[in-house]
Amino acid sequence: MSELKILVEMMAKALVDKPEVVEVAEVDGEQTTVFELKVAKEDLGKVIGREGRTARSMRTILAAASTKLKKRSVLEILE
Repeated sequence: MSELKILVEMMAKALVDKPEVVEVAEVDGEQTTVFELKVAKEDLGKVIGREGRTARSMRTILAAASTKLKKRSVLEILE
């Protein structure tokens, strides 16, 4: 399991009421790694946040960590 996947999982589990349902899938592309985050339906609003602020913050943290590892990563939140 990559460090970035662990990071996304830890951030999501800290925000939700049902951390046991959190799933993170890592899809490696040629230049970019996509992290697909699935949470319980009732926790979706907590992960996205008001006007998407929480999701934007998670993406910013992921981008900063990715840059340090010289990679490019994208976070997708799935319903």
